[in-house]
Amino acid sequence: MRARPISRAALVEELAELISGRPQGEWVRVAVDGAPAARPEALADELVAPLRLRGRPVVRVSAGDFLRPASLRLEYGRTDPDAFYDDWLDAKALRREVLEPLDPGGPGRVLPALWDSRIDRAYRLPYQELGPGGVVVVDGTLLLGRGLTFEVSAHLWLSPGALDRGTPEGDRWRLPAYERYEREARPQRAADVVIRADHPGRLAVLVRDDR
Repeated sequence: MRARPISRAALVEELAELISGRPQGEWVRVAVDGAPAARPEALADELVAPLRLRGRPVVRVSAGDFLRPASLRLEYGRTDPDAFYDDWLDAKALRREVLEPLDPGGPGRVLPALWDSRIDRAYRLPYQELGPGGVVVVDGTLLLGRGLTFEVSAHLWLSPGALDRGTPEGDRWRLPAYERYEREARPQRAADVVIRADHPGRLAVLVRDDR
């Protein structure tokens, strides 16, 4: 891959242009994927204002609000990397409540959050209506390779060293799951846009030679 240096402001504008370049009357489902050390939620938040300036209604969703209940999520303990990879995210609920309503001909009603994992209780939030041409921006980790439908996907990639340095001691048990993600989901090939994020102030868009 070739690396094209880019400022954060320019990256946000490029992504907003890519998303808003989709057909105006169609909903757009966007994934901003990356390990927590890459802070995908921050980039997802930064896309909201530029998209709205371009006339696109936006609903922000975090995959972290669609985790399974603790009784299911932690069935194999709190530090099992394979369970973290396979079982933590309630992909069926994310698909049912956020992505499938934006299929062509769908109702356009999106649930912004389902499960508060901090207290292990449902949020009970109302659905949000997303008008024609609206965008749902979903941030999260390990999102690609699950059969989830996104029109645009961005992956914040960290080198093994940066991922190791950026992962807190209490979360280091997750590192094998991120390694597995690289092997199995191959996010650098699956994502529409890949951003090297080892240094927050020195980002680079990674461009495959076959593109």
